[in-house]
Amino acid sequence: MAARMPSWLPSIPYPPPNQPGYWDPVTSTLQWCEEDYYATYYSAELINTLTNLMFIYLAYKGVKSCRKQGHDTVFEVAYFGYFLVGFGSFMFHTTLKYPWQLVDELNMIYTTCLMAYASLSYSRPANQQIALGVFLLVFCAFITLYYHYLQDPVFHQTVYAFLTLFIVLRSVYSMEFNLRPSLRKSEEKHRLERQRNNLPVLTKEEQEYENKRDTAILRNMWFFVIFGVSIFLAGFGIWNLDNKYCSTLRQWRRSIGMPWGFFLEGHGWWHLMTGIGAYCYILWAIHLRHILNGDQEHFRMVWDRVYHLPEVVRVSDPSDNANGQANGNFKKDN
Repeated sequence: MAARMPSWLPSIPYPPPNQPGYWDPVTSTLQWCEEDYYATYYSAELINTLTNLMFIYLAYKGVKSCRKQGHDTVFEVAYFGYFLVGFGSFMFHTTLKYPWQLVDELNMIYTTCLMAYASLSYSRPANQQIALGVFLLVFCAFITLYYHYLQDPVFHQTVYAFLTLFIVLRSVYSMEFNLRPSLRKSEEKHRLERQRNNLPVLTKEEQEYENKRDTAILRNMWFFVIFGVSIFLAGFGIWNLDNKYCSTLRQWRRSIGMPWGFFLEGHGWWHLMTGIGAYCYILWAIHLRHILNGDQEHFRMVWDRVYHLPEVVRVSDPSDNANGQANGNFKKDN
């Protein structure tokens, strides 16, 4: 028998199942564990809908930060894609209509491809950037048409998982080979070898300073990566538990009533946790881009409180520090 909440805790009972709704009939190929129209006539899945507001807020916050801090325009576009994911999901869970399902799911693919372009096109010649852009556009068009033909959510989830894994691993590779002294060959033995070959070198003190600085940045970035991936995977795990134990969770929700049952909506937690994870990835990519530009001295990841999301902030203007820019160019060329 399902446990009941203490009588002193106020709650509102759930209505009978299968309530009618404004957006009937359902045309989506997916339905989640949250019951339909139990809270309002105008939204099919209330919690799954409202949790997408976080995407919209964080997208606004991200675009505002890009413009204020001077980040590359490609990341503003990425935040716009992030917004469309949240907006599409908001409308999908409100209506349970197939067109909005496509907007929700396909924008996840499009935004991930955009981040792939930002990573893979960096410092490449214009013709290669164009070729990569055309390839990704064709790839997105193929995924769109094939998914519409199959209408199989497993296909979408598999493609999204592989794309995400690829771009994360590619970014980790770039981070390691641009920050870890042993991999970028900036240890003392490498400096002496370049000196013997009459190549331009930093002084020992300058090299030690850069290595110490970049090792500290690398340590912080790895912490950030682990945080983002962990919260993303935790959300994925909760979502799967929500799917597997749906009937039990529905009984528990009805037993404890509203609003306490809202906290057992696993797909809503998936939205919140993967939304934070995706936001963290874009921030990580922004920070990595400044590192690739040799601007470690001018941009920093600021995370002053656990309950505040971090931000990449400009602490000085790269154009005002010719020496810092020169050091950045030296590191990229060697």
